[in-house]
Amino acid sequence: MTTSPAAPRSTGDRTLFAIGVTWFLAFAVARLVLEQPDLARSLRLAAALLPVPLFAAFLFRFVRSLRDTDELERRIHLEALAVAFPLAILLLQTLGLLERAVGLKYEDWSYGHVWAYLPLFYLIGLVVARRRYA
Repeated sequence: MTTSPAAPRSTGDRTLFAIGVTWFLAFAVARLVLEQPDLARSLRLAAALLPVPLFAAFLFRFVRSLRDTDELERRIHLEALAVAFPLAILLLQTLGLLERAVGLKYEDWSYGHVWAYLPLFYLIGLVVARRRYA
C-alpha cells in the first residue's frame, strides 16, 4: 500500500497558513492598540509583544515544513534567501545613508514601515529561483 506524500504536506501547508494569518491578525490588532495614546505602559508592552510568539510558531512550522520537502525545493528557498538577504542589506544601508544625508521622515521610514519590505524581498527571491528551476 502506498501513501501519498501530498496529504501530510497539504495539512502542514494549511497549518502554516493558519498560523501565518493568526500572526498577521495579531500584528494588526497590536498596531491598532498601539495607536491609542492613553493606554498604560504595561498594556502597550503587552500589545507590542502579542505577535511575537505567533511569529515564532510560524517560523518553527515554516522551517519544519521545509525539512519535509525535497532537495530542489530546499535549494529554491535557499536561493530566495540568497536574494533577499543582500536586498535587505542594500535597503537598510541606503536608508541609513539617506537618513544622514537628508533626514528621512520617521513616519515614513521607521522600523515599523521598513520591515514589510523583507518578506517582499523573499518573495522576489522565490520568483527568481522558481523561474531558474522551471
